[in-house]
Amino acid sequence: MVISDTVLAPVTSPVLCVDLDGTLVKSDTLVDSTLALARQHPALLLRLPGWLMEGKASLKKHITASVSLDVAHLPYNRELLQYLEQEHAKGRPIYLATAADEALARRVADHLGLFDGVLASDGAKNLAGNNKLAAFQQAFGDNFCYIGNASPDLPLLRSCREPMVANPTPALSAALRRANVIPVRTFSEKTSSLKAWSKAIRIHQWAKNILIFLPVLLAHALSPALFAAAGMAVLSFGLCASATYIVNDLLDIEADRIHPRKRRRPFASGDLSAISGVGVIVAFLIASIAIAIALPAVVAHISPAKALVRPYHFLAWLAIYAVTTLAYSLRLKRAVLVDVIVLSGLYTIRILAGSAATGVDVSTWLASFSIFFFLSLAFVKRFAELENLRERGGVMSKGRGYHISDVEQLRSFGSASGYVSVAVLTLYISNLDAAQLYTHTKRLWLLVPVLLLWISRLWLQASRGELDEDPVVYAITDRRSLLLGAVVLLIVLSAL
Repeated sequence: MVISDTVLAPVTSPVLCVDLDGTLVKSDTLVDSTLALARQHPALLLRLPGWLMEGKASLKKHITASVSLDVAHLPYNRELLQYLEQEHAKGRPIYLATAADEALARRVADHLGLFDGVLASDGAKNLAGNNKLAAFQQAFGDNFCYIGNASPDLPLLRSCREPMVANPTPALSAALRRANVIPVRTFSEKTSSLKAWSKAIRIHQWAKNILIFLPVLLAHALSPALFAAAGMAVLSFGLCASATYIVNDLLDIEADRIHPRKRRRPFASGDLSAISGVGVIVAFLIASIAIAIALPAVVAHISPAKALVRPYHFLAWLAIYAVTTLAYSLRLKRAVLVDVIVLSGLYTIRILAGSAATGVDVSTWLASFSIFFFLSLAFVKRFAELENLRERGGVMSKGRGYHISDVEQLRSFGSASGYVSVAVLTLYISNLDAAQLYTHTKRLWLLVPVLLLWISRLWLQASRGELDEDPVVYAITDRRSLLLGAVVLLIVLSAL
Protein backbone atom coordinates (compact mmCIF):
# COMPACT_ATOMS: atom_id res chain seq x y z
CA MET A 1 0.00 0.00 0.00
CA VAL A 2 1.27 3.49 -0.85
CA ILE A 3 1.09 6.12 1.84
CA SER A 4 2.10 9.46 0.32
CA ASP A 5 2.53 12.88 1.85
CA THR A 6 2.43 14.71 -1.47
CA VAL A 7 0.68 14.42 -4.80
CA LEU A 8 3.08 12.67 -7.13
CA ALA A 9 4.27 14.80 -10.05
CA PRO A 10 6.38 13.80 -13.03
CA VAL A 11 10.05 13.79 -12.17
CA THR A 12 13.10 13.52 -14.40
CA SER A 13 15.59 12.11 -11.88
CA PRO A 14 14.81 8.66 -10.50
CA VAL A 15 12.89 8.60 -7.21
CA LEU A 16 15.12 7.28 -4.42
CA CYS A 17 13.42 4.52 -2.40
CA VAL A 18 15.05 3.30 0.80
CA ASP A 19 14.33 0.15 2.76
CA LEU A 20 14.14 0.41 6.56
CA ASP A 21 15.03 -2.85 8.34
CA GLY A 22 18.67 -3.83 7.92
CA THR A 23 19.22 -0.91 5.55
CA LEU A 24 18.45 2.53 6.94
CA VAL A 25 18.35 0.89 10.38
CA LYS A 26 20.89 -1.85 11.11
CA SER A 27 18.41 -3.84 13.20
CA ASP A 28 14.98 -5.36 12.45
CA THR A 29 12.26 -3.11 13.87
CA LEU A 30 9.77 -6.00 14.05
CA VAL A 31 12.16 -7.96 16.26
CA ASP A 32 12.94 -4.82 18.27
CA SER A 33 9.22 -4.22 18.79
CA THR A 34 8.65 -7.85 19.79
CA LEU A 35 11.42 -7.60 22.39
CA ALA A 36 9.86 -4.40 23.70
CA LEU A 37 6.55 -6.26 23.88
CA ALA A 38 8.22 -9.06 25.88
CA ARG A 39 9.59 -6.54 28.33
CA GLN A 40 6.60 -4.19 28.62
CA HIS A 41 3.61 -6.54 28.11
CA PRO A 42 4.82 -10.15 28.42
CA ALA A 43 1.25 -11.48 28.66
CA LEU A 44 0.64 -10.30 25.09
CA LEU A 45 3.25 -12.76 23.82
CA LEU A 46 0.56 -15.43 24.15
CA ARG A 47 -1.40 -13.63 21.44
CA LEU A 48 1.41 -13.74 18.88
CA PRO A 49 0.33 -17.07 17.29
CA GLY A 50 -3.19 -15.74 16.77
CA TRP A 51 -1.91 -12.50 15.26
CA LEU A 52 0.44 -14.44 12.98
CA MET A 53 -2.43 -16.59 11.72
CA GLU A 54 -4.06 -13.38 10.48
CA GLY A 55 -1.02 -12.74 8.31
CA LYS A 56 2.41 -11.18 8.75
CA ALA A 57 1.13 -7.69 7.97
CA SER A 58 -1.54 -8.05 10.66
CA LEU A 59 1.08 -9.31 13.13
CA LYS A 60 3.18 -6.20 12.52
CA LYS A 61 0.18 -3.93 12.96
CA HIS A 62 -0.82 -5.52 16.27
CA ILE A 63 2.73 -5.41 17.70
CA THR A 64 3.28 -1.81 16.55
CA ALA A 65 -0.01 -0.78 18.18
CA SER A 66 0.96 -2.50 21.45
CA VAL A 67 4.37 -0.83 21.98
CA SER A 68 5.99 2.49 21.16
CA LEU A 69 9.46 1.86 19.78
CA ASP A 70 11.96 4.65 20.43
CA VAL A 71 12.70 5.66 16.83
CA ALA A 72 15.03 8.48 17.88
CA HIS A 73 17.64 6.03 19.15
CA LEU A 74 17.43 3.27 16.54
CA PRO A 75 20.84 2.17 15.19
CA TYR A 76 20.76 4.13 11.94
CA ASN A 77 23.34 3.48 9.23
CA ARG A 78 25.18 6.77 9.54
CA GLU A 79 26.89 6.58 6.14
CA LEU A 80 23.55 6.00 4.43
CA LEU A 81 21.85 8.67 6.50
CA GLN A 82 24.49 11.19 5.46
CA TYR A 83 23.91 10.28 1.79
CA LEU A 84 20.14 10.74 2.18
CA GLU A 85 20.68 14.14 3.78
CA GLN A 86 22.83 15.20 0.81
CA GLU A 87 20.25 13.98 -1.71
CA HIS A 88 17.44 15.65 0.23
CA ALA A 89 19.37 18.93 0.16
CA LYS A 90 19.54 18.64 -3.65
CA GLY A 91 15.75 18.38 -3.77
CA ARG A 92 15.66 14.76 -4.86
CA PRO A 93 12.39 12.94 -4.03
CA ILE A 94 13.06 10.25 -1.40
CA TYR A 95 10.60 7.62 -0.17
CA LEU A 96 10.84 5.28 2.80
CA ALA A 97 9.79 1.90 1.41
CA THR A 98 9.49 -0.84 4.00
CA ALA A 99 7.67 -3.99 4.97
CA ALA A 100 7.36 -2.57 8.49
CA ASP A 101 3.94 -1.38 9.62
CA GLU A 102 2.95 2.00 8.26
CA ALA A 103 2.51 3.53 11.75
CA LEU A 104 6.11 2.74 12.68
CA ALA A 105 7.40 3.79 9.26
CA ARG A 106 5.56 7.11 9.61
CA ARG A 107 7.20 7.74 12.97
CA VAL A 108 10.67 7.06 11.54
CA ALA A 109 9.99 9.33 8.56
CA ASP A 110 8.65 12.12 10.77
CA HIS A 111 11.68 11.85 13.04
CA LEU A 112 14.23 12.07 10.20
CA GLY A 113 12.36 14.62 8.10
CA LEU A 114 14.00 13.45 4.85
CA PHE A 115 11.17 11.67 3.06
CA ASP A 116 8.53 12.85 0.60
CA GLY A 117 6.36 9.86 1.36
CA VAL A 118 6.11 6.41 2.89
CA LEU A 119 5.31 3.04 1.37
CA ALA A 120 4.68 0.41 4.04
CA SER A 121 2.60 -2.59 5.15
CA ASP A 122 -0.95 -1.62 6.06
CA GLY A 123 -2.14 -4.55 8.17
CA ALA A 124 -3.55 -6.38 5.15
CA LYS A 125 -0.69 -6.50 2.62
CA ASN A 126 2.92 -7.16 3.61
CA LEU A 127 4.95 -4.76 1.47
CA ALA A 128 7.98 -6.95 0.76
CA GLY A 129 9.53 -8.50 -2.37
CA ASN A 130 7.19 -8.53 -5.36
CA ASN A 131 4.47 -6.67 -3.43
CA LYS A 132 6.88 -3.78 -2.92
CA LEU A 133 7.97 -3.89 -6.57
CA ALA A 134 4.33 -3.68 -7.71
CA ALA A 135 3.78 -0.66 -5.43
CA PHE A 136 6.86 1.02 -6.91
CA GLN A 137 5.76 0.40 -10.48
CA GLN A 138 2.28 1.70 -9.72
CA ALA A 139 3.65 4.88 -8.15
CA PHE A 140 6.81 5.56 -10.15
CA GLY A 141 6.74 3.33 -13.22
CA ASP A 142 10.34 2.36 -13.85
CA ASN A 143 11.74 5.70 -12.72
CA PHE A 144 13.10 4.69 -9.32
CA CYS A 145 16.30 3.72 -7.52
CA TYR A 146 16.33 1.38 -4.55
CA ILE A 147 18.56 0.72 -1.55
CA GLY A 148 18.11 -2.66 0.15
CA ASN A 149 20.01 -5.26 2.12
CA ALA A 150 18.44 -8.75 1.99
CA SER A 151 17.26 -11.44 -0.42
CA PRO A 152 13.63 -10.19 -0.63
CA ASP A 153 15.06 -6.98 -2.13
CA LEU A 154 16.51 -8.81 -5.16
CA PRO A 155 13.49 -8.19 -7.50
CA LEU A 156 13.63 -4.47 -6.75
CA LEU A 157 17.37 -4.20 -7.21
CA ARG A 158 17.13 -5.98 -10.56
CA SER A 159 14.35 -3.66 -11.74
CA CYS A 160 15.56 -0.27 -10.52
CA ARG A 161 17.69 2.32 -12.30
CA GLU A 162 20.60 2.49 -9.83
CA PRO A 163 20.73 -0.47 -7.40
CA MET A 164 22.38 0.30 -4.07
CA VAL A 165 22.87 -1.81 -0.94
CA ALA A 166 23.53 -1.19 2.76
CA ASN A 167 25.17 -3.87 4.88
CA PRO A 168 24.07 -6.56 2.37
CA THR A 169 23.58 -10.07 3.65
CA PRO A 170 25.81 -12.80 2.15
CA ALA A 171 22.74 -14.33 0.51
CA LEU A 172 21.85 -11.07 -1.26
CA SER A 173 25.44 -10.48 -2.38
CA ALA A 174 25.57 -13.98 -3.88
CA ALA A 175 22.19 -13.51 -5.58
CA LEU A 176 23.28 -10.19 -7.08
CA ARG A 177 26.42 -11.80 -8.51
CA ARG A 178 24.38 -14.57 -10.08
CA ALA A 179 22.00 -11.98 -11.57
CA ASN A 180 24.94 -9.88 -12.84
CA VAL A 181 23.66 -6.88 -10.87
CA ILE A 182 26.44 -4.57 -9.69
CA PRO A 183 25.42 -2.07 -6.97
CA VAL A 184 26.48 1.46 -7.78
CA ARG A 185 27.03 2.19 -4.09
CA THR A 186 27.43 0.16 -0.91
CA PHE A 187 26.86 1.67 2.52
CA SER A 188 28.70 -0.48 5.05
CA GLU A 189 28.70 0.13 8.77
CA LYS A 190 29.43 -2.99 10.79
CA THR A 191 32.17 -4.33 13.02
CA SER A 192 33.64 -7.79 12.48
CA SER A 193 31.46 -10.68 13.63
CA LEU A 194 34.26 -12.11 15.77
CA LYS A 195 34.71 -8.87 17.67
CA ALA A 196 30.95 -8.38 18.01
CA TRP A 197 30.33 -11.87 19.38
CA SER A 198 33.27 -11.57 21.77
CA LYS A 199 31.61 -8.47 23.22
CA ALA A 200 28.15 -10.07 23.20
CA ILE A 201 29.09 -13.14 25.21
CA ARG A 202 31.26 -10.94 27.49
CA ILE A 203 34.13 -13.37 27.62
CA HIS A 204 35.90 -11.14 30.17
CA GLN A 205 33.06 -11.84 32.61
CA TRP A 206 34.12 -15.48 32.70
CA ALA A 207 36.76 -14.31 35.17
CA LYS A 208 33.99 -14.42 37.79
CA ASN A 209 33.80 -18.19 37.36
CA ILE A 210 37.21 -18.60 38.98
CA LEU A 211 35.17 -18.47 42.19
CA ILE A 212 34.11 -22.04 41.40
CA PHE A 213 37.67 -23.17 42.23
CA LEU A 214 37.64 -21.52 45.69
CA PRO A 215 36.15 -24.44 47.71
CA VAL A 216 38.83 -26.80 46.35
CA LEU A 217 41.71 -24.34 46.67
CA LEU A 218 40.86 -23.05 50.14
CA ALA A 219 40.28 -26.59 51.48
CA HIS A 220 43.62 -27.63 49.90
CA ALA A 221 41.78 -30.55 48.28
CA LEU A 222 44.11 -30.81 45.32
CA SER A 223 43.50 -33.74 43.02
CA PRO A 224 43.20 -34.20 39.22
CA ALA A 225 39.59 -35.37 39.49
CA LEU A 226 38.44 -32.35 41.51
CA PHE A 227 40.33 -29.91 39.31
CA ALA A 228 38.76 -31.49 36.24
CA ALA A 229 35.35 -31.17 37.86
CA ALA A 230 35.94 -27.52 38.70
CA GLY A 231 37.20 -26.86 35.17
CA MET A 232 34.10 -28.40 33.61
CA ALA A 233 31.93 -26.40 36.02
CA VAL A 234 33.69 -23.19 34.96
CA LEU A 235 33.01 -23.95 31.30
CA SER A 236 29.39 -24.86 32.00
CA PHE A 237 28.81 -21.73 34.06
CA GLY A 238 30.55 -19.59 31.45
CA LEU A 239 28.29 -20.79 28.66
CA CYS A 240 25.19 -20.38 30.82
CA ALA A 241 26.26 -16.91 31.95
CA SER A 242 26.96 -15.80 28.37
CA ALA A 243 23.50 -16.97 27.34
CA THR A 244 21.92 -14.96 30.15
CA TYR A 245 24.01 -11.90 29.22
CA ILE A 246 22.56 -12.07 25.71
CA VAL A 247 19.04 -12.41 27.14
CA ASN A 248 19.66 -9.32 29.25
CA ASP A 249 21.03 -7.37 26.26
CA LEU A 250 18.07 -8.31 24.07
CA LEU A 251 15.56 -7.24 26.70
CA ASP A 252 17.50 -4.03 27.37
CA ILE A 253 18.03 -2.98 23.74
CA GLU A 254 16.04 0.26 23.98
CA ALA A 255 17.53 1.30 27.33
CA ASP A 256 21.05 0.49 26.09
CA ARG A 257 20.57 2.63 22.99
CA ILE A 258 20.02 5.68 25.18
CA HIS A 259 23.07 4.96 27.37
CA PRO A 260 26.28 6.71 26.21
CA ARG A 261 28.40 3.56 26.60
CA LYS A 262 25.99 0.64 26.40
CA ARG A 263 24.62 1.84 23.04
CA ARG A 264 27.79 0.34 21.53
CA ARG A 265 26.80 -3.17 22.63
CA PRO A 266 26.47 -5.46 19.58
CA PHE A 267 22.70 -5.94 19.71
CA ALA A 268 21.87 -2.36 20.64
CA SER A 269 24.12 -1.04 17.84
CA GLY A 270 22.72 -3.46 15.28
CA ASP A 271 26.07 -5.17 14.69
CA LEU A 272 24.40 -8.48 15.60
CA SER A 273 20.84 -9.50 14.87
CA ALA A 274 18.53 -10.42 17.71
CA ILE A 275 17.54 -13.62 15.86
CA SER A 276 21.15 -14.82 15.84
CA GLY A 277 21.31 -13.94 19.53
CA VAL A 278 18.38 -16.23 20.27
CA GLY A 279 20.11 -19.03 18.37
CA VAL A 280 23.30 -18.62 20.41
CA ILE A 281 21.28 -18.56 23.64
CA VAL A 282 19.74 -21.94 22.81
CA ALA A 283 23.07 -23.45 21.71
CA PHE A 284 24.96 -22.23 24.78
CA LEU A 285 22.30 -23.44 27.21
CA ILE A 286 22.23 -26.89 25.61
CA ALA A 287 26.03 -27.13 25.78
CA SER A 288 26.05 -25.88 29.38
CA ILE A 289 23.51 -28.47 30.50
CA ALA A 290 25.30 -31.26 28.62
CA ILE A 291 28.59 -30.46 30.38
CA ALA A 292 26.84 -30.37 33.77
CA ILE A 293 25.27 -33.77 33.15
CA ALA A 294 28.58 -35.28 32.04
CA LEU A 295 30.54 -33.84 34.98
CA PRO A 296 29.86 -36.63 37.57
CA ALA A 297 30.80 -39.35 35.08
CA VAL A 298 34.10 -37.64 34.28
CA VAL A 299 34.98 -37.33 37.98
CA ALA A 300 34.17 -41.00 38.61
CA HIS A 301 36.23 -42.04 35.57
CA ILE A 302 39.31 -40.08 36.63
CA SER A 303 39.12 -41.12 40.29
CA PRO A 304 36.41 -43.55 41.47
CA ALA A 305 37.31 -42.65 45.06
CA LYS A 306 36.27 -39.05 44.38
CA ALA A 307 32.88 -39.98 42.87
CA LEU A 308 30.27 -37.40 43.87
CA VAL A 309 27.71 -38.43 46.48
CA ARG A 310 25.16 -36.08 44.92
CA PRO A 311 26.12 -36.28 41.23
CA TYR A 312 23.61 -33.75 39.90
CA HIS A 313 23.85 -31.22 42.70
CA PHE A 314 25.89 -28.93 40.44
CA LEU A 315 23.18 -29.10 37.76
CA ALA A 316 20.68 -27.90 40.37
CA TRP A 317 22.85 -24.87 41.23
CA LEU A 318 23.29 -24.15 37.52
CA ALA A 319 19.50 -24.11 37.16
CA ILE A 320 19.16 -21.83 40.19
CA TYR A 321 21.70 -19.45 38.67
CA ALA A 322 19.92 -19.41 35.29
CA VAL A 323 16.48 -18.83 36.81
CA THR A 324 17.77 -16.13 39.17
CA THR A 325 19.57 -14.33 36.36
CA LEU A 326 16.48 -14.49 34.15
CA ALA A 327 14.33 -13.13 36.98
CA TYR A 328 16.90 -10.38 37.47
CA SER A 329 16.78 -9.43 33.78
CA LEU A 330 12.99 -9.45 33.63
CA ARG A 331 12.06 -7.81 36.92
CA LEU A 332 14.43 -7.84 39.88
CA LYS A 333 16.97 -5.37 38.47
CA ARG A 334 14.28 -2.71 38.71
CA ALA A 335 13.63 -3.43 42.41
CA VAL A 336 15.65 -1.02 44.54
CA LEU A 337 18.14 -2.80 46.88
CA VAL A 338 16.72 -6.21 45.93
CA ASP A 339 18.76 -5.95 42.72
CA VAL A 340 21.96 -5.46 44.72
CA ILE A 341 21.23 -8.45 46.97
CA VAL A 342 20.59 -10.61 43.90
CA LEU A 343 23.78 -9.42 42.21
CA SER A 344 25.87 -10.29 45.24
CA GLY A 345 24.06 -13.62 45.54
CA LEU A 346 25.04 -14.55 41.99
CA TYR A 347 28.69 -14.38 43.04
CA THR A 348 28.06 -16.60 46.05
CA ILE A 349 26.10 -19.07 43.93
CA ARG A 350 29.27 -19.67 41.92
CA ILE A 351 31.10 -20.70 45.09
CA LEU A 352 28.25 -23.01 46.09
CA ALA A 353 28.21 -24.45 42.59
CA GLY A 354 31.95 -25.12 42.89
CA SER A 355 31.27 -26.98 46.10
CA ALA A 356 28.54 -29.04 44.43
CA ALA A 357 30.76 -29.84 41.43
CA THR A 358 33.67 -31.09 43.53
CA GLY A 359 31.94 -32.39 46.65
CA VAL A 360 34.07 -30.09 48.84
CA ASP A 361 32.00 -28.32 51.47
CA VAL A 362 32.02 -24.53 51.72
CA SER A 363 33.24 -23.37 55.11
CA THR A 364 31.11 -20.96 57.11
CA TRP A 365 34.02 -18.53 56.99
CA LEU A 366 34.14 -18.49 53.20
CA ALA A 367 30.36 -18.14 53.01
CA SER A 368 30.35 -15.23 55.47
CA PHE A 369 33.22 -13.46 53.76
CA SER A 370 31.72 -13.84 50.29
CA ILE A 371 28.31 -12.50 51.32
CA PHE A 372 29.70 -9.19 52.57
CA PHE A 373 32.54 -8.84 50.05
CA PHE A 374 30.35 -9.37 47.00
CA LEU A 375 27.61 -7.21 48.46
CA SER A 376 30.17 -4.40 48.50
CA LEU A 377 30.99 -5.05 44.82
CA ALA A 378 27.30 -5.00 43.91
CA PHE A 379 26.81 -1.70 45.72
CA VAL A 380 29.85 -0.15 44.03
CA LYS A 381 28.43 -1.13 40.64
CA ARG A 382 25.19 0.77 41.34
CA PHE A 383 27.11 3.62 42.97
CA ALA A 384 29.33 4.02 39.90
CA GLU A 385 26.27 4.08 37.63
CA LEU A 386 24.71 6.89 39.66
CA GLU A 387 27.97 8.80 39.99
CA ASN A 388 28.50 8.69 36.22
CA LEU A 389 24.86 9.67 35.70
CA ARG A 390 25.32 12.67 38.00
CA GLU A 391 28.31 13.80 35.94
CA ARG A 392 26.10 13.70 32.83
CA GLY A 393 23.47 15.84 34.55
CA GLY A 394 20.86 13.09 35.05
CA VAL A 395 18.53 12.80 37.99
CA MET A 396 17.34 9.19 37.94
CA SER A 397 18.76 5.88 36.74
CA LYS A 398 16.52 4.74 33.88
CA GLY A 399 14.89 1.39 34.62
CA ARG A 400 16.66 1.02 37.98
CA GLY A 401 14.61 3.11 40.39
CA TYR A 402 17.59 4.84 42.01
CA HIS A 403 17.85 8.61 42.35
CA ILE A 404 21.00 10.72 42.34
CA SER A 405 20.23 11.58 45.96
CA ASP A 406 20.80 7.88 46.83
CA VAL A 407 24.52 8.11 46.05
CA GLU A 408 25.70 8.80 49.60
CA GLN A 409 23.50 6.10 51.07
CA LEU A 410 24.81 3.53 48.58
CA ARG A 411 28.35 4.61 49.43
CA SER A 412 27.77 3.95 53.12
CA PHE A 413 26.05 0.60 52.47
CA GLY A 414 28.79 -0.60 50.14
CA SER A 415 31.86 0.55 52.03
CA ALA A 416 30.46 -0.85 55.27
CA SER A 417 29.89 -4.24 53.62
CA GLY A 418 33.45 -4.26 52.32
CA TYR A 419 34.94 -3.57 55.74
CA VAL A 420 32.73 -6.19 57.37
CA SER A 421 34.17 -8.77 54.97
CA VAL A 422 37.65 -7.81 56.22
CA ALA A 423 36.43 -8.25 59.78
CA VAL A 424 35.26 -11.76 58.91
CA LEU A 425 38.73 -12.49 57.54
CA THR A 426 40.36 -11.38 60.80
CA LEU A 427 38.05 -13.66 62.79
CA TYR A 428 38.96 -16.58 60.55
CA ILE A 429 42.69 -15.97 60.98
CA SER A 430 42.23 -15.84 64.74
CA ASN A 431 40.24 -19.06 64.74
CA LEU A 432 41.72 -22.53 65.09
CA ASP A 433 40.25 -23.51 61.72
CA ALA A 434 42.98 -21.59 59.91
CA ALA A 435 45.70 -23.34 61.92
CA GLN A 436 44.54 -26.69 60.54
CA LEU A 437 45.30 -25.59 56.98
CA TYR A 438 48.20 -23.16 57.34
CA THR A 439 51.56 -23.66 59.05
CA HIS A 440 52.28 -19.94 59.46
CA THR A 441 48.89 -18.45 60.26
CA LYS A 442 50.37 -15.17 61.52
CA ARG A 443 51.50 -14.37 57.98
CA LEU A 444 47.85 -14.34 56.91
CA TRP A 445 47.44 -11.10 58.84
CA LEU A 446 49.25 -9.43 55.97
CA LEU A 447 46.11 -10.06 53.91
CA VAL A 448 44.16 -7.57 56.02
CA PRO A 449 45.96 -4.36 54.96
CA VAL A 450 46.09 -5.55 51.34
CA LEU A 451 42.35 -6.17 51.27
CA LEU A 452 41.62 -2.90 53.07
CA LEU A 453 43.76 -1.07 50.53
CA TRP A 454 41.97 -2.63 47.56
CA ILE A 455 38.46 -2.03 48.89
CA SER A 456 39.25 1.55 49.92
CA ARG A 457 40.87 2.31 46.58
CA LEU A 458 37.91 0.78 44.72
CA TRP A 459 35.47 3.09 46.49
CA LEU A 460 37.77 6.08 46.12
CA GLN A 461 37.97 5.51 42.37
CA ALA A 462 34.18 5.16 42.21
CA SER A 463 33.71 8.40 44.18
CA ARG A 464 35.95 10.22 41.71
CA GLY A 465 33.93 8.88 38.77
CA GLU A 466 36.97 6.94 37.53
CA LEU A 467 35.50 3.45 37.89
CA ASP A 468 34.04 1.43 35.09
CA GLU A 469 30.51 0.49 36.10
CA ASP A 470 31.55 -3.16 36.33
CA PRO A 471 34.00 -3.85 39.19
CA VAL A 472 35.07 -7.12 37.55
CA VAL A 473 36.31 -5.24 34.49
CA TYR A 474 38.12 -2.88 36.85
CA ALA A 475 39.75 -5.74 38.77
CA ILE A 476 41.08 -7.56 35.70
CA THR A 477 42.27 -4.47 33.83
CA ASP A 478 43.65 -2.29 36.64
CA ARG A 479 47.39 -2.90 37.06
CA ARG A 480 47.42 -2.04 40.76
CA SER A 481 44.58 -4.50 41.38
CA LEU A 482 46.47 -7.23 39.55
CA LEU A 483 49.59 -6.40 41.57
CA LEU A 484 47.66 -6.62 44.85
CA GLY A 485 46.20 -9.94 43.67
CA ALA A 486 49.73 -11.26 43.14
CA VAL A 487 50.68 -10.07 46.65
CA VAL A 488 47.69 -11.93 48.10
CA LEU A 489 48.78 -15.10 46.33
CA LEU A 490 52.34 -14.80 47.64
CA ILE A 491 51.11 -14.23 51.21
CA VAL A 492 48.87 -17.31 51.08
CA LEU A 493 51.66 -19.47 49.63
CA SER A 494 54.10 -18.29 52.29
CA ALA A 495 51.64 -19.25 55.02
CA LEU A 496 51.30 -22.86 53.89
